[in-house]
Amino acid sequence: MSAVPSRGSLPPLVDVEEFFADPVFSGATISPDGTRIAYLAPKYGRTNVWVRGIDEGHEDAVCVTHDARRGIKTYHWTDDPRWLLYLQDTDGNEDWHLYRVDLDAPEEPAVDLTPMEPGSRVFGAEPMKSVPGSVLVWMNRRPMAIDVFRIDVATGETVLHLEQPEPNGGFLVGRDGEAAFYSLLADDGSHEFYAIDPATGERRLLRRLGGPEHPLGVPLQMVTSDGKGLLVADYQESDDLRLVRIDRETGEETVVAAVEGHSLCTMGLMAPTLPPSVFISQRTGDVMAARFVGDRPRIEVVDPHFAEVYAALSRLSDGVLSSVSSDESERRWVVSFDHDREPGLTFFYDHGTGESRLLFRPYPRLDPADLAPMTAVRFPARDGLPLHGFLTLPVGVEPAKPPLVLLVHGGPWAHDTWSYSPTVQFLANRGYAVLQVNFRGSSGYGKRHVTSAIGEFAGKMHDDLIDAADWAVAQGHADPGRIGIAGGSYGGYAALVGVTVTPDYFAAAVDYVGISNLANFMRTLPPFARPHQVNNWYRYVGDPENPAQEADMLARSPITMVERIRTPLLVAQGANDVRVVREESDNIVESLRARGVPVEYLVADDEGHGFDNPENRIRLHRAIERHFADHLGGRRATSSPA
Repeated sequence: MSAVPSRGSLPPLVDVEEFFADPVFSGATISPDGTRIAYLAPKYGRTNVWVRGIDEGHEDAVCVTHDARRGIKTYHWTDDPRWLLYLQDTDGNEDWHLYRVDLDAPEEPAVDLTPMEPGSRVFGAEPMKSVPGSVLVWMNRRPMAIDVFRIDVATGETVLHLEQPEPNGGFLVGRDGEAAFYSLLADDGSHEFYAIDPATGERRLLRRLGGPEHPLGVPLQMVTSDGKGLLVADYQESDDLRLVRIDRETGEETVVAAVEGHSLCTMGLMAPTLPPSVFISQRTGDVMAARFVGDRPRIEVVDPHFAEVYAALSRLSDGVLSSVSSDESERRWVVSFDHDREPGLTFFYDHGTGESRLLFRPYPRLDPADLAPMTAVRFPARDGLPLHGFLTLPVGVEPAKPPLVLLVHGGPWAHDTWSYSPTVQFLANRGYAVLQVNFRGSSGYGKRHVTSAIGEFAGKMHDDLIDAADWAVAQGHADPGRIGIAGGSYGGYAALVGVTVTPDYFAAAVDYVGISNLANFMRTLPPFARPHQVNNWYRYVGDPENPAQEADMLARSPITMVERIRTPLLVAQGANDVRVVREESDNIVESLRARGVPVEYLVADDEGHGFDNPENRIRLHRAIERHFADHLGGRRATSSPA
């Protein structure tokens, strides 16, 4: 268990590198036969995949990948103990390829199983149970269509498995690779689900679900292990997002997991490195448990066998279960936990013997006693909408009012959660109170909360941020004269809105891969993404090809209000960003410099939508440290290089 730090004395300044270097260990999983553990650890200055026996230590492990250019984040075991797969792009361009590693010859170069033209990418991969040695891979060899291919892992032979008939639809496959259902995003924004006749291939409409309350599409869309049902996340008649099964024959809905007053957490669907929305049994393919949003994430167990396992796992840490991996028998497990000050503790557990042991701490040099607790807070917006957030107060500064950093999450259809954030802990260590608010439009807090953001970019969504900072000041948690704002992606847009719509409110701002021109942002999205924007950017913001809507979008764009900026600004951008292109940051910086307004601009030539390489993360946060120290008055490491 982690001790709560005491207040009244300042903790030591922790080096930037300790927060933003790659973890010493992370991402551990157990092999299907239960004999080996794979994990990520640094080699060649990047995270690579290592493999060792379950009873061996890191000194006995073998590094089986050899990427010295960009760290590997996602890998997969296969059903053949010889092969391991991983995903990699080029300098953050998100053109993901699937590579094969030969564990019998780990020194050999990896083989690209998915050679494609630039602009095409792998969207997902999973084993095909009915054809051992094969994986199903979703990729857009046709630029506007994400088709399903079957790849023989050993030979690399690739065949088209399912061709998507339309860009806004897609087949949902069962465990044997069969086309069991079809999902279609209709022109009116509704989501239609069809059962597919296995004999004729004909579609039969099962269910039509709503639109804007699912801005990123109906979450999950997963075929049950028996092929007789479809799992989706839906609100039904509730304000809370539930896990629901739709029967293939009758269309009847059955609630699989629901928690009154809480919504299913969908963050894990946005990136494979985030905790999953549902935990799936390696043995049966069924849902074992689901993750719900709350002051702390809540795990709702639905499988009786996993209930026994979960009870034992819960005794290993006072954090929240984050990732689980088991062998095919579900006797041996490798699991990790979320925590605000002790991140990623990873354990081995044997359900047959009851044996458990700590495998590793990802950041062994970080002392939880030097870190700051993250506390859930809630308060109303000015129009009465309930707002939830998280406040992290610097250790040892009470009763003085510290400077405050309003840290805005991206998306905006995402949410902050109780967890370890290196940026939050870094800022708290430097003496800042850090406030994260799940403003309207954030996921995880119900249908009303999401849809309240329609038409409110640079409007009530911004008001929520100001209301949050005002609340912190009123509670005595912040100095009203020293409030900063920072964020990435949508959070970068929010920071730019903050210094344009309310130019006198913030004393400093950081825009990290943020949008400056909403119309240009939408026009430069990857072509394959555009058919799926009807319930998010088009519904919430507008259509840039409609002159009236484009005018409204420009009125909500920081670039059209850039002359109002007088707040000290730091801008950071990845040169290869395909979501928020470099032009979005260039335009802001060039306009400010033309007026003689000081602005610091960091561009990483080997990054995309966010900085992944540790030297770039360290460089960025050293700049943030200087920027906020100069303008908000927080602590700064005297040895920090310029």
